[in-house]
Amino acid sequence: MKKVLSIFAFVAFLSSMSFAQGTPPASGPAMNFEQTEVDYGEIVQGADPLRIFTFTNTGTEPLIISNAKGSCGCTVPKWPKDPILPGETSKIEVRYDTNRVGPFQKTVTITTNEATNSHVLKIKGKVNPKPTEDSVPASNQGFGGK
Repeated sequence: MKKVLSIFAFVAFLSSMSFAQGTPPASGPAMNFEQTEVDYGEIVQGADPLRIFTFTNTGTEPLIISNAKGSCGCTVPKWPKDPILPGETSKIEVRYDTNRVGPFQKTVTITTNEATNSHVLKIKGKVNPKPTEDSVPASNQGFGGK
């Protein structure tokens, strides 16, 4: 009986230690992103410029984003202006000027009311030129084709 009680106490002790090791919510606001980098891949000139970064406030106080700034004028972020309450999820929209041909790597710096008050988001990809009219196959209509 003493052995069983000792084993039970040991198992209870290990269980309580595993619960104690869990990460408590951060004190204050805490912005946690699903991903901090988005790869556009290879896209055609003029393609959809919008990409979305989703985040959650995993802290204990409202999160306030005071600014979001692209590394150049070709990268334009849009962020929530209202506080994000603890446990709430929101998004930051980033638009890149897809009329600029060539590879790109840009950043968006997010400024918040967290203890470490900034985050850097990254976008990258390659914009290929639109095909020229010469590269579009000619139609065979009017030449005996149907």
